[in-house]
Amino acid sequence: MSRRQAGALLRAGAVSFAGLPLAGCLSSGAPAIPLFGAYFPSWLLCAFIGILGAVLVRLVFIRAGIDDALPIRLPVYICIAAAIGFAVSLLGFGR
Repeated sequence: MSRRQAGALLRAGAVSFAGLPLAGCLSSGAPAIPLFGAYFPSWLLCAFIGILGAVLVRLVFIRAGIDDALPIRLPVYICIAAAIGFAVSLLGFGR
């Protein structure tokens, strides 16, 4: 195999490999939720539910006395909000 053929084969493989991340894209678009006459993206609703869930978890932690034992509260509550938001997205929209 000559250098020219090897180069062409390498370029063809690189182009094919570069298109792999696009295989997960759907043409159906992002899920939207009709609220108050407008369409909101589903991730916005999931983020809002995650934040509300983290606030409720914080209230439970304060009552149980766990909140005072947390060394870094902000990252813990951000992770809780993200986990709740991702769970709502996965269970509600299957994504």
